[in-house]
Amino acid sequence: MLKYRHIVLCFALSACTVGPDYQEPAVFENAQIAQALKLTGRDLSISEQWYRQFNDDCLNTLIAASLNNSPTIKSGIEKLRQARTIAAINRVEYLPMLNADAQYNYSKASKNIGLSADTNYFQIGLDASWEVDIWGAGRRKSEQSLAEFEQAFFNLRNIKVMLTAEVANNYFILKTAQEQLRIAKNNLKLQQDIFQTVQEKYTSGLTDSADYNQARYAVETTKALIPTLEYQIEAYKNALAVLAGVLPDNLPANILDTGRNPVNKAYQYDTANLYNLPADIIRTRPDVRAAERALAAQNAAIGQAVAELYPNFSISGLLGFQSSAGSKLFNSESKAYGYTPAVTLPLFNWEKLQNNVRLQKEIKAETFETYRQTVLQAVEELKNAMTAVQTEYNRNRAQRNAVYNMQQVLISMRDKYENGLIEFSDLLKTEQDLLEAQTTLASSNGAIYQNIIAFYKATGGGYN
Repeated sequence: MLKYRHIVLCFALSACTVGPDYQEPAVFENAQIAQALKLTGRDLSISEQWYRQFNDDCLNTLIAASLNNSPTIKSGIEKLRQARTIAAINRVEYLPMLNADAQYNYSKASKNIGLSADTNYFQIGLDASWEVDIWGAGRRKSEQSLAEFEQAFFNLRNIKVMLTAEVANNYFILKTAQEQLRIAKNNLKLQQDIFQTVQEKYTSGLTDSADYNQARYAVETTKALIPTLEYQIEAYKNALAVLAGVLPDNLPANILDTGRNPVNKAYQYDTANLYNLPADIIRTRPDVRAAERALAAQNAAIGQAVAELYPNFSISGLLGFQSSAGSKLFNSESKAYGYTPAVTLPLFNWEKLQNNVRLQKEIKAETFETYRQTVLQAVEELKNAMTAVQTEYNRNRAQRNAVYNMQQVLISMRDKYENGLIEFSDLLKTEQDLLEAQTTLASSNGAIYQNIIAFYKATGGGYN
């Protein structure tokens, strides 16, 4: 009866858990973050498919393919599966284990040791062992594994946020280069027309070689822009293929189609929505949640280290049959059983265990600072994205006016040149200014898309 009391006592003692219980860190209250970002506190709903608001089927197809086929996504999924399996392993590590055991041993004695006999030994039965989790080391280990699994889950979500934003960003950079290429080709045609006019005047002796060479220089300079833009388009096409996990010629969408280019004009976005966000928008970002789960996992590691300072209790036992003859192995007289309670008490280890507790606490302090830094960087990222969207819209409006004005100036200057009222250098400068203004406007149109993408990425991309 006494042995059963020992087992019951072990179960009762195993309810104890040493080490600090985890509490989510109070790093900047939500109200402080909301005030810093000037958030209204309204619950703006952000979908994981926020990019669909651009109404671009090609972009939608690219992102869907990337989320399904990207090696980065697949790697993140495998890491999540590994974390889940590790959690399942650690969850049962401190539970009783039962093994079936069968063995046969034959020994032939030496003739030189006097009286001796050959021996046979047969055994079959069940071996049981249990390291009793009295101080909660097993529960802390399971707690750590679960937190690491959740960390892997949020890391995967963060990978999806970053991948979606990167695909969209690269797509609009490519479209910006396509628009700038269109502008360059249009201006090249205009410059060739001007060169034709100058060439006719030069042939007729109405202008000198300086005007002729300047006109030709303008044509060749614009021609030189085209290969650079074509290279950029090809490079971003290849980058999108890598993100989608396919070879460049196997992209699931025709990204080189120039029939409809969204960068032809600025995207219209209600900038008031930049601030209509909930106060916890930063704390619920996947990368911030992953950093917080890492802190929870390290807190559990402290509990495991503390548990090593206390006595360790274990029980092992055997139930089966033993015999010197195989024919008698399963007789009632061959029954055998036994159990062995054991206790290990750490007495002297040069403070190895105490230093391990200290180490785990120091690692937790470092992990806390990493979490704090992640929060600060998230606030910075969102603040910068908000400012960038608003600033670019202001810049874009001014640039549109500049392009319109330069177009009107060019019409007037060309008419004056053809009537001999101005020098060719004046016309050439006006034309070059128009090309620069149009190119800058296309860049600004693309930047608006890129900054809006950065905003959605900074909010957590809908994975909050």
